[in-house]
Amino acid sequence: MSQVHLRACVMGHPVAHSRSPMLHGHWLRSLGINGSYKRADISPADFPQFFRSLRHHGYVGGNITIPHKAMAFDLVDRRDGAAESIGAVNTVWFEGDDLVGGNTDAPGYLASLDDTAPGWDAHQGLAVVLGAGGAARAIVYALRARQFSVALVNRTRKRAEELAARFGEGVTVHEAAELKDLLTEAMLLTNATSLSGLGRPALEVDLSPLRAGATVCDLNYVPLETELLSKAAHRGNRTVDGLGMLMHQAVPGFAKWFGVVPKVTQELRTLLEADIRATSATK
Repeated sequence: MSQVHLRACVMGHPVAHSRSPMLHGHWLRSLGINGSYKRADISPADFPQFFRSLRHHGYVGGNITIPHKAMAFDLVDRRDGAAESIGAVNTVWFEGDDLVGGNTDAPGYLASLDDTAPGWDAHQGLAVVLGAGGAARAIVYALRARQFSVALVNRTRKRAEELAARFGEGVTVHEAAELKDLLTEAMLLTNATSLSGLGRPALEVDLSPLRAGATVCDLNYVPLETELLSKAAHRGNRTVDGLGMLMHQAVPGFAKWFGVVPKVTQELRTLLEADIRATSATK
């Protein structure tokens, strides 16, 4: 192994809640890599200068979280295809002198589904997505790549229409009142809103029309089993929590920065689950 100490970080404001240092730290230790992954709490006013000086600060790359994603999209030298299509950058690395921006949420989402609910996409059909924010963009991109038709349901119709327009054919916008009929056809339901997360209002969805073979995914992972997932599991549907996506979306960045492709293991999940439960218990 190289003796050069490689450093990466997660940039946000605030960023103290991020579990990325725990996740990447576990991989660094288990793989014996001389590296570190830190939190960088940077205000919006200071972000452009910090971001464009990442190498000067000793970093080989990093992740971007709220509220800097839009700014990072504009500040990189170039973007990969996923980031360009999704319209958001969450991971950056250097290629020569260029700071390259990518989006790992889409492959992370698909890898989590493939890992937790193998065969979920065996019969391409309709996928229902609740929400139209940044996470929903990545989900729609991922689902279209797997040849699913996507039905968007969002509190604000205009925002959903803007998202649908970005991807064109195969993505439709619907009112909440249409959800019952949509669920009778859906092979997959994904909650890409913050509703049902810790401290947030409940997500009111009647799952009774959902077919028995459909899979239900909630991108929230605090709590680990949201009310939506609990209801889905109770009626026999396969469920996928948001922790899987968090772990899998971290793999490509780690590989870019540290030169090794890490594995998402049960040991890693157990570590993160324990931290989530401990943190949730204090809220």
